[in-house]
Amino acid sequence: MEIRPIASALMRNKSAMVLIALQVAITLAIVCNSVFIILQRIEKVNRPSGLDDSSIFSIASSGFAANFDLDGTIRSDLDAIRAMPGIVDATPINSVPLSNGGWSEGLSDKPEGTTLKDRKQEQTSIYMVDEHAVKAMGVELVAGRNFNASDVTVRTQDDLGKVESIIITQELADKLFPEGAVGKSLYAGGIVDDKRPVTVVGVIRRLQAPWVGWDKVEHATLVPAILQGEGGSRYLIRAEPGQRDKLMPLVEKKLTEINTGRIVRDVESLQQTRADSYRQDRAMSVILGTVIVALLIVTGLGIVGMASFWVTRRTKQIGTRRALGARRFDIRRYFMLENAIVIGIGLVLGALLTYGFNLWLMQHYELPRLAWYYLPIGAVTMLLLGQLAVSGPASRASRVSPAVATRSV
Repeated sequence: MEIRPIASALMRNKSAMVLIALQVAITLAIVCNSVFIILQRIEKVNRPSGLDDSSIFSIASSGFAANFDLDGTIRSDLDAIRAMPGIVDATPINSVPLSNGGWSEGLSDKPEGTTLKDRKQEQTSIYMVDEHAVKAMGVELVAGRNFNASDVTVRTQDDLGKVESIIITQELADKLFPEGAVGKSLYAGGIVDDKRPVTVVGVIRRLQAPWVGWDKVEHATLVPAILQGEGGSRYLIRAEPGQRDKLMPLVEKKLTEINTGRIVRDVESLQQTRADSYRQDRAMSVILGTVIVALLIVTGLGIVGMASFWVTRRTKQIGTRRALGARRFDIRRYFMLENAIVIGIGLVLGALLTYGFNLWLMQHYELPRLAWYYLPIGAVTMLLLGQLAVSGPASRASRVSPAVATRSV
């Protein structure tokens, strides 16, 4: 075997061997963790919201006229929107899903004052809507019933109203009541008096919170209440398939005509809202992808350059081996094996750096642990890259003529 002469040759070129091994190790650590982060971001961006994303848009208005009738305007707006051809349904809403701005609250199966160890409590986003919300959002009701018109109350910032029923998501229901949530009572100080319970009347399969980076993004609660803020209102509107873009300007025009004492604003599709909220995640994926490609190219070029240098320095030695009967295959194999040894040293060091880097990311950025299969896949990729990079110089070495051995170099 050629291991001993290869090792001896590498010991005479320690600096080059160390540089290539370090380059491979650093590249492996960065590539494995970067690919892991990219796939995490892709999964995050593509997770279903639970809504009919492609058909929904939102619109808001702010009244400025003296004696602006917010309650009457909301009712007129909704009647007009729902009567328009191509509209499936519409609901008033306090915040738009996936918009990164909204209201959260704690839900508990016991009233305030009960010790924490004796009660279950979960954080949830709050959507204040009317009885049309389930249809307007396109969410799937999997248990219980929808709101009735009699369930809907009106509330202000100071008056909590008289909410008696709520609808929660499946994930939230499983956390609070694994045996079944419909008919159970919950307490929430921000929705009603924290000493008075509200009843879970329905469970929807999925509805995401406004905050896409929240670890409880699947915790959402529909509250049958129309929030009357300071002269402002917001609606979530669902169009028939393919009609959204045509209807958005028509709805804006209709609301402007209904009441000229307000500003109609923020007309935006839910897909655009989603894209804006996930912009940073997509940008990070692109940046990390660029870093990965750049590192692989630099590492490959480094291996090519070092192998070419070794071939140039050993031209006479190669010629001598060829004169003594070494075949082209033997010369090529020598350089491929030598490169594999150097890459192998880099991979061992890279394995330690990979998990060390992942541990640092877990501690500082709350990333999950790197799955075990990333390292072997990354190692095989680096080994193949190294062998591909050295194949050119190795082929050039194999073509050295035996006559070179008789010349001085």
